[in-house]
Amino acid sequence: MSATLIDGKAVAAEIDARAGQAGAGLARTLGRAPCLAVVLIGDDPASDVYVRSKVRRTEAAGMTSIEIRRPADISQAEVVEIVRGLNIDDTVDGILVQMPLPGHIDANAVLAVIEPGKDVDGLTEASAGRLLLGKPGLRPCTPAGCVLLAERAMGSLSGKSVVVIGRSILVGKPAAMLFLEQNATVTIAHSRTHDLPALVRTADIVVAAVGRPEMVRGDWIKPGACVLDVGINRIDAPERGEGRTRLVGDVAFDEAVGHAGWITPVPGGIGPMTIAMLLRNTVLAAASRAGLAPPEEL
Repeated sequence: MSATLIDGKAVAAEIDARAGQAGAGLARTLGRAPCLAVVLIGDDPASDVYVRSKVRRTEAAGMTSIEIRRPADISQAEVVEIVRGLNIDDTVDGILVQMPLPGHIDANAVLAVIEPGKDVDGLTEASAGRLLLGKPGLRPCTPAGCVLLAERAMGSLSGKSVVVIGRSILVGKPAAMLFLEQNATVTIAHSRTHDLPALVRTADIVVAAVGRPEMVRGDWIKPGACVLDVGINRIDAPERGEGRTRLVGDVAFDEAVGHAGWITPVPGGIGPMTIAMLLRNTVLAAASRAGLAPPEEL
């Protein structure tokens, strides 16, 4: 068996286009394009690349992008004031504070300030509560992208068994809730799970989100399963030359591709979907704030 690659770039491009079309329709009603504000603190190279990609794709979709950059030594109080200013700015529909923040800043305290209606990353307590209660709201981008790609690959997820490896509030826990919404049966695994390989072998869908390079081996995968690799890890690649590196996921791709039915590559799988769902959430937030129904294009 050789797994079918799930092309996250292609699906993300489709969602970007739909978000752009929906945003253009909203612009005619609102008199302005939907607007996403991104706050970047410090000079983390990976965050810088990611924010630039968000800004580029937001503008390519015809939406307005605001980029606020501040040095790493900024105080927590100053970051909170930036967010509060964006909360009361009626021209801003979505607020995203890029993680990770410098160590002296309490990320939870910053997230708590974000106006729930503008929480396009779906990370505030209000957003998490709405997800848990099954109420409409803005969903976390990476988990939502995972569910969408699984649906594209497998069709209905009802009755499917899902193992989510990782229990973070960013991916693991919300992913479990989102798959439950699709009537899947979900198990969350973590560092203290007994016999993890045996558990993973029972899964129709595997979500790997632990941040450990190639931890999930090929023989852990149930034949024909759908493997969603959220991990992005940079490792040494001496075969490419001295000092060179390469990106790998949390799944040993070369092994897993011989067992899985579908698999996301790293890069090019889940990563592009995260930004696509962010653009979608920005349009949904703009519509909701204006008292309008979600655009049909989405």
